[in-house]
Amino acid sequence: MKEVFKFKEFEVKQEDSAMKIGTDGVLLGAWTKIDNSEDSVLDIGSGTGLISLMMAQRSDAELIDAVELDPAAYEESVYNFENSPWGDRLFCYHSSFQEFAQEIEDSYDLIVSNPPFFKRTTSVSIERDRARNDHNLPAKDLLQGVQALLSATGRFACVLPADDAEGFINLAEERGLFLSRRCEVKGRLDTKVIRTLMEFDRVKKSKDPVLLEQLTIEIERHQYTEEYIGLVQDFYLNM
Repeated sequence: MKEVFKFKEFEVKQEDSAMKIGTDGVLLGAWTKIDNSEDSVLDIGSGTGLISLMMAQRSDAELIDAVELDPAAYEESVYNFENSPWGDRLFCYHSSFQEFAQEIEDSYDLIVSNPPFFKRTTSVSIERDRARNDHNLPAKDLLQGVQALLSATGRFACVLPADDAEGFINLAEERGLFLSRRCEVKGRLDTKVIRTLMEFDRVKKSKDPVLLEQLTIEIERHQYTEEYIGLVQDFYLNM
């Protein structure tokens, strides 16, 4: 029986992908700014295709590309795209992002990524470790590829552990990508910030400060804050 996660407007088969549906991906897919000026979107490291599907639901972009290195995840992305309401707008490439960035001549108005960020082996599954660790896609390679593929007025959005945010922001600036929007995410009010959602563009802010947001997911277990519900209610069935 297929392991399927059902959202309001699409379903995600996730029985073969090492990384299953998680809060990070849903947050990024819901938080990323969409103003329908985006004709083309790129999802780096698509996994099951979740974020690409969320972008398709939220935007009118004619082209939504994804790139995925892991064979099983690639196959599930393709399956989920073809079985979604937006199959004619979604396409997945089976490639490393480094190779993809060198070969593709197009540019993208919006690039999104929930990148691998762990520095060490953390589980007994080789496939899961490969998906979670940054060995195959270090931050410098990710940013170099984004710099090459992002359109002149485009935006890049990603999610990282809070402890990694400042270093990533500095690396981005070295490559001409400047932080424009940031959201600090807590699990609960009495816990520390665990994730940082970030959005970059090519314009260095001289006067306007970076837009700083804060989001708390739960008041207590399974009792979600109004802000979190408002962000994800278009996707989760029970929100």
